[in-house]
Amino acid sequence: MSMTTPSAAPAGTNGASTWRAQAVRILLAGLGAFVALALVGMLAQTTSEPWILGSFGATCVLLFGFPSSPFSQPRNVVGGHVLTSLTGLVCLHLFGPGYVPMAGAAACALMLMMMTRTVHPPAGSNPIIIFAAQPGWSFLALPTMAGAVSLVLIGWLYWAIVKRGTWPNREG
Repeated sequence: MSMTTPSAAPAGTNGASTWRAQAVRILLAGLGAFVALALVGMLAQTTSEPWILGSFGATCVLLFGFPSSPFSQPRNVVGGHVLTSLTGLVCLHLFGPGYVPMAGAAACALMLMMMTRTVHPPAGSNPIIIFAAQPGWSFLALPTMAGAVSLVLIGWLYWAIVKRGTWPNREG
C-alpha cells in the first residue's frame, strides 16, 4: 500500500501545473476575502454604521476559500448569522451577562442552526461576541443581517466574474 502526502501531485499530472493551479486558487481566495471585507469596511466608514462583525473574517474563509462547502451557501451564511445573533440577544436580555448564559446561548445557537439546516461555523461565535459587547437589538439588523447579506452578494458577484457563476451551489 503506497502512501502519498496531501501535497503530492496526483498520478498522471504535471506537478508544476498542479502547484500553479493551487497557487491560483489560493490567490483567488485571498483576493475575494480582501475585496469583500474592504467593501464592507468601506460601507462602515462611509455610513458611520457598524457593518463589521468579527466572525465575518471566518465567513470569508468559507465563501472564498471553500465556496462549494455546504457551510458556504447563502442560506447558511445569512441564516446562521441571523439565527445565532438573535439567540445571543434573546439570552443576553433574558438572563443577563455572564459566562453561563453565554455558554447556553452558544449551545442553543448551535442546536438551532442544526435544526434549521443553516449551520455556518463562523456564526457560532456571534453569541460570544454579543455577550462581550452587550449590544442592543439593532445589532440583529446591523451589522448581522446587513453584513451577512452584503458578503453573500459580494461573493455571488465575485464568483460570477471569476468563475462564471459557479457559486452558490444549485443544491445549496
